[in-house]
Amino acid sequence: MQLTDNARGVVLMNIAMAAFTLNDTAMKAAMQTLPLYQAIGLRGILSTLAIALIGLRLGALTLRLPKRDLGYVAIRTFAEVASTLTFLAALVHMQIANLSAIMQALPLAVTLAAAVFLGEAIGWRRALAIGVGFVGVLIIIRPGTEGFDRWSVLGIVSVAFVVLRDLSTRKMSRAVPSVTVAVAASAAVMLVGLTGATVEGWQTVTPKEAMLILFAGVALIAGYLSVVATMRVGDIGAVAPFRYMALLWAILMGWLAFGNLPDTWTLIGSALVVASGLFTLLRERRLRHG
Repeated sequence: MQLTDNARGVVLMNIAMAAFTLNDTAMKAAMQTLPLYQAIGLRGILSTLAIALIGLRLGALTLRLPKRDLGYVAIRTFAEVASTLTFLAALVHMQIANLSAIMQALPLAVTLAAAVFLGEAIGWRRALAIGVGFVGVLIIIRPGTEGFDRWSVLGIVSVAFVVLRDLSTRKMSRAVPSVTVAVAASAAVMLVGLTGATVEGWQTVTPKEAMLILFAGVALIAGYLSVVATMRVGDIGAVAPFRYMALLWAILMGWLAFGNLPDTWTLIGSALVVASGLFTLLRERRLRHG
């Protein structure tokens, strides 16, 4: 039986979410013994080389960009570096499922930021859904309780930087190749990681750590390629809801790799975030189609 384009898009989106979660799992495991910046730098070498080679092979890599886009590329690159650093720093100390649940608020945050800063219209229904989603985030992090710490805050800061990244991406013209943007971001993350490692300290990498970093790099590249393929074969309105599969993958990998399962309040908060995000996506799709 031959799959429709949307069905293939759904499969690819699920593969992407699984790959990104496997990358997070491997990085968290590696950073239990390997310094943060060294791990980022080593993974960055792999991912930057791979994405650059893929771009060259496809003939989609160029260093000549329209002048109006240079500033947006710079802002996006900065946001990519900042979001990566804050996310991975939080990941070292948080359960994968808890951090993933916070990150699921990203579509809601992007929708809100686009309305505030880009003037995109949102109705009262989507505004209410965004509010409910953020209540879900508060339930997950529970300010004022023992489970709330600076790492939870860092997870929210990472979301804010990803919002900045996505908004700057929206402002770029179509003349900017996606591969060029990806290589610039990956190279910047790599350089910051290697530079930070000279200050933080560099240690001999064990075979286990090397395998984890290699696995993380391969998973990250697989996730990136799957996301790109998803956007090419499926209707974004049909496949985008399946990005929330990342939360299920995070719960599964947190349990298998680290023996952690989210508590009841985290699950309730996660359900609110996911439900709000799905409603927002479906509402946007309905409005686009009149």
